Amino acid sequence: MNSRARLLPLAAGVASLTLGVVCVVVDEPLLGVLAGICGGLAAFLAIGAVADASSRDERLSASRMQVAELEDVVADQVQARLSAEDAVASLGDQLARAEQTPSARVQAELDMDGSILDAETGLFNEHYFSVSAHTRIAAARRHLRPVSIVLLQLVKSIETPYESSADPLTVTDSIRATLRDSDTACRLEDGRFALLLEDTPETGAVWTVERFRRHLSARCEDVTMWAGVACYPAHAFDRDRLLEQAAGALDSAKDWRQDRIEIAVVD
Repeated sequence: MNSRARLLPLAAGVASLTLGVVCVVVDEPLLGVLAGICGGLAAFLAIGAVADASSRDERLSASRMQVAELEDVVADQVQARLSAEDAVASLGDQLARAEQTPSARVQAELDMDGSILDAETGLFNEHYFSVSAHTRIAAARRHLRPVSIVLLQLVKSIETPYESSADPLTVTDSIRATLRDSDTACRLEDGRFALLLEDTPETGAVWTVERFRRHLSARCEDVTMWAGVACYPAHAFDRDRLLEQAAGALDSAKDWRQDRIEIAVVD
């Protein structure tokens, strides 16, 4: 209640008292009636002021309770969000550790032989390719990204492909000149080359192989290149099946008497 409303009962009371005194002094009954009316008005205003103050206190108390309840709700939501963020951070740490730590199967393969480089070219060897293909496909499955495997065979004579392989150092130079840093190139034990192309669908893998073919052709005109391409998840969902698909595509490419890039057939 404002200050004017608080002064009204006091003013009515003073007026009632004044009229009562004057009534006694001048002995005028009408003034006594007016004094009574003013007194009743003062009492009414006083009761209203008390009721208004009580109602205001009740509303204020209710508002404070609502504010307290809202604060509790906000605190619960903040705590829930912090808990969710902690859970997400913990899951991210677990995924990071999972990507960095090979599975038991991969670890067993890795422990079979400590060497991971091909002695002649300096590229990764077949053992590393087998392990890396497994982990790359697992990571691609987790992050919903494609990954392609390419098997390459390069020969000087298509009549005797296993006896006239292209110079591995020249092939290695062209591979390194055309592949991205995120890709992996390996030399297999039978003289073929294998590529792991990160975040690359089959069309991107074909363009990568074509860039390599052009770079190599500019340096060695008498080399024939056959390539087989298989992509996760378009052609297979695990390493072994993907390698089978790439090998099958390479066999199809070798049916041609010139450079050829074949893509695996979808089952």
